[in-house]
Amino acid sequence: MLNKIILIGRLTDDPELRYTSNGTAVCNFTIAVQRPFKNSGGDYDTDFIDHVIWRKQAETIADRCFKGQLVATEGRLQVRSYETDEGYNRRVSEVVANDVRFLEWPDNEGENSQSSNEPQQKEDAESLDVPF
Repeated sequence: MLNKIILIGRLTDDPELRYTSNGTAVCNFTIAVQRPFKNSGGDYDTDFIDHVIWRKQAETIADRCFKGQLVATEGRLQVRSYETDEGYNRRVSEVVANDVRFLEWPDNEGENSQSSNEPQQKEDAESLDVPF
């Protein structure tokens, strides 16, 4: 059997880091993933997909990721059930991430920058030693 999900999307908010009672780091975040087709109104719909990541990676994500950042996630789908304090049964679907890749990095001022596959044009072209 296979349970593997790979998604690319933007963080909808800053990741939320917390620790379990035994000190294990856990980070929750949501990414917005645009569907690859248009709806009947001619617009693209977006899915908001909850994620959870554990241990050292959780701390790294909470420290280095921010709202609006483009990320790629790889993990597995988990569906769990629980009962609320009021006695209602709830079901939650989320991605348990194994790997998160940063597809954008902040610029020197700490603001959102270009994606990693776009060239950074910080230097004057004449000052570069290029053979062409």
